[in-house]
Amino acid sequence: MAPTKVLDPENINENIKNLVYAVRGELYIRASELQKEGKKIIFTNVGNPHALGQKPLTFPRQVMALCQAPFLIDDPNVDLLFPADAIARAKLYLSYTSGGLGAYSDSRGLPGIRQEVCDFLLQRDGYPSDPDLIFLTDGASKGVMQLLNIIVRDKKDGILCPIPQYPLYSATIELVGGTLVPYYLNEENNWGLDIKDLRQQVAAARNKGINVRALVFINPGNPTGQCLSESNLRDLIEFCHNENILMLADEVYQQNIYQDERPFLSAKKVLMDLGLPYSKEVELVSFHTVSKGYWGECGQRGGYFELTNIHPKAVDELYKVASISLSPNVPGQIFVGLMVNPPKPNDISYPRYLQESKSILESLRRRAHIMTDGFNSCRNITCNFTEGAMYSFPKVKLPPAAVAAAKAAGKAPDVFYCIKLLEATGISTVPGSGFGQKEGTFHLRTTILPSEEDMPEVMQMFKKFNDEFMSAYEGDLLTNNHHL
Repeated sequence: MAPTKVLDPENINENIKNLVYAVRGELYIRASELQKEGKKIIFTNVGNPHALGQKPLTFPRQVMALCQAPFLIDDPNVDLLFPADAIARAKLYLSYTSGGLGAYSDSRGLPGIRQEVCDFLLQRDGYPSDPDLIFLTDGASKGVMQLLNIIVRDKKDGILCPIPQYPLYSATIELVGGTLVPYYLNEENNWGLDIKDLRQQVAAARNKGINVRALVFINPGNPTGQCLSESNLRDLIEFCHNENILMLADEVYQQNIYQDERPFLSAKKVLMDLGLPYSKEVELVSFHTVSKGYWGECGQRGGYFELTNIHPKAVDELYKVASISLSPNVPGQIFVGLMVNPPKPNDISYPRYLQESKSILESLRRRAHIMTDGFNSCRNITCNFTEGAMYSFPKVKLPPAAVAAAKAAGKAPDVFYCIKLLEATGISTVPGSGFGQKEGTFHLRTTILPSEEDMPEVMQMFKKFNDEFMSAYEGDLLTNNHHL
């Protein structure tokens, strides 16, 4: 008998087999198959702005073109092709490197760009930062994975995650061998935080012998789109201080705000404003990226995290982990520098940069309204307004006959609904079960990224599908304008 292969599915790491990553899971694979068959697919399953038509900002791409092809800087006609401030910035970034973009950098990233991040944080929050406590990363996801790797020691170590949560967290916690401890956001209160539930979840986890070591929060929320208030953030900080829990602040959507009542507030600012003992004792790691906001540079893989009140020897251990990859990619680092240090009002490129970034944000704000209103006009669907981030997370009341049909097909009810939606319309979403949801409720997540011109048609297709789906599984029990 032939020996069992080393990479036989039964022989691979159990953690890999157990992890689920719904954003690129069953629905995405089915959508890709349909696309190969010639069906037009609208990929709203992932926050990927450029893939859905968002145009890149001009200034950063000009700087990057010059950094990638430095011989252009010496061309006698360079001033005819590129503005003077883009040329100056490219020269500056090339001076930070030891051999251009093709050379490794420090494992934490280029010191000059880490200093730009510190300058940005000082301007944003009013408090100084240390460039040695800034780690540039290949997107925020890589930073999250590095931190979870160093926090989790075994299955008894628990990480508090909001439910619904972004599956980066559930998948990575599984991968590193830890335990996800859920805390539930309150959908009826616009996906607000419930500190009472947090306390109950920590107590329940500890009763099972789980050592709760860190708490993840996503602000603005993914997939839920809510913005945390200052009092929410204070409650979280005080809770983590009292329970000796490290805070992981996922703040990648800080540019994506679509209302004026709750602007983005960083956890670092609220922590420092609280003063002693919190400002010196609460351990905080904050993440940001070039992938979201009006940048949308997902494929460039640029991000950073900042460490606050982390023991110096633990910082050294993180440096060791970062060093395994030698360095984050250098073009991604430069995009981080450009994000945190964009053109200033007196710069040649400022008017164009301002016009482009404002146009993208204002359009996203309008799309957030179109999508929320569209979902709320549908039978058996309710949806909280997308205050920030890039997603809607509507609740779908599925008729018992649909739940039974899903069971017969061997599918979770929301997966069944989303597959039917995909096959009927080409709209690729993610079922709520991929993010976690309260027992007995069903949701789907979709981005608000289809172009503003296409959005009414997308919502019209969705409404037509939903009406037909509900009619098929409810008969005439409900009228077409019935709501949850």
